[in-house]
Amino acid sequence: MKAKDFLEAMNEIDGKYVHEAIGYRKKSGKYLWMKWGGAAAGIAVAIYAGSRIFSWTLPGRELPILDNGGIEIGDMGFEGYMAQDISEIVNGNPWKETMELSALPVYRNPVTYDDYRVASGDDFGKMRELLQDVAGRFGLDLNEMTVTDDGPDEKTREIITQKFDGDVPEGYFNPTRLMTETEGMKIEVNQALTAKISFNPPITLPEGYGITAHASYEEVAAAAEYLKNEYDHIIGIDNPQINIYGGNYNIYHQQSYWMEFFDGSGNDVEQIIQYNFYPVAFYQNEEGKLFLARIYQPDLSQKVGDYPVITAERAKELLINGNYYTTVPYEMPGAEYVAKTELIYMTGEREQYYMPYYHFYIEVPELEREGGFKTYGGYYVPAVEGSYLSYMPVWGEY
Repeated sequence: MKAKDFLEAMNEIDGKYVHEAIGYRKKSGKYLWMKWGGAAAGIAVAIYAGSRIFSWTLPGRELPILDNGGIEIGDMGFEGYMAQDISEIVNGNPWKETMELSALPVYRNPVTYDDYRVASGDDFGKMRELLQDVAGRFGLDLNEMTVTDDGPDEKTREIITQKFDGDVPEGYFNPTRLMTETEGMKIEVNQALTAKISFNPPITLPEGYGITAHASYEEVAAAAEYLKNEYDHIIGIDNPQINIYGGNYNIYHQQSYWMEFFDGSGNDVEQIIQYNFYPVAFYQNEEGKLFLARIYQPDLSQKVGDYPVITAERAKELLINGNYYTTVPYEMPGAEYVAKTELIYMTGEREQYYMPYYHFYIEVPELEREGGFKTYGGYYVPAVEGSYLSYMPVWGEY
């Protein structure tokens, strides 16, 4: 049975067994869902790179060549941000173009997935350790709590097995999460070592700190400062820095911002890694109550090496030359349309290598709107020096 057919049929089974498209995280990687601020609600895009990634080492080289070829672009829209000016699109990325970075680490993602999202390399021992760590932040002892997983029950197994005449992919029934519950809270840890904390009922914050979906930057900043001080035991970071990101408009010309925290300790490289891989995020509902938090702790134990990186200026030259990945359906229009540059890591669950990229915000002239609103599309150029890559992207060839 083909993966597509199987997954379509799975729509009739409990939704928890079908992969959930997770909302944007500013550095989420080529397998990610990005909201398009200038489109109708629900338009998004999934970018996935690395399904055929492997590596080898050339004679005389200590670092393996990274096979970064292959990119699958979804048909549900593209990565875009609507604003009157690029200065409205913000985040707390610690990277600065003035940083003198000669090399950055590349990591192998220990977890891989097949066409049915059956994982290999997942570590339930580490998942339980993270569950214990998060429970401890709330003063709970996991040894005194019931830990369960999301493996399907016998009845569900029978339904699926019968529906497909016994042709169920090997490992499909394997659990993908560990979870525990206590009064007012549920903690879940997935294979990517992301902990999700759901508060039920949601927590009412003091007056002035409850924010809704379209709160102003200043309101979100005030709420973040409050959470930083009052929830430091949950954040669990020695030198927490506030990252407020967003600022793009929806079709009703409403802006949205989100908040995270990352560790601002260490040198430039350490801060870049902590910002991209280890944030702690809080979310408030439409009533301004705290209902969800996420703690990201991906496994970076499989370091491939420190790879030479190109400068932002060199990356811009490659961008202008057409050497980029994008989901924007328009060719990069020219150097004068480059509005903003940042360095990020691709950190999506399906990335086989966590690699750095330059992320360019490009004004798309074809998508200018009334009222002076512009659309900025996301274009990506590998930051690793090209001699260490098996493939340099070319517009129109992937």
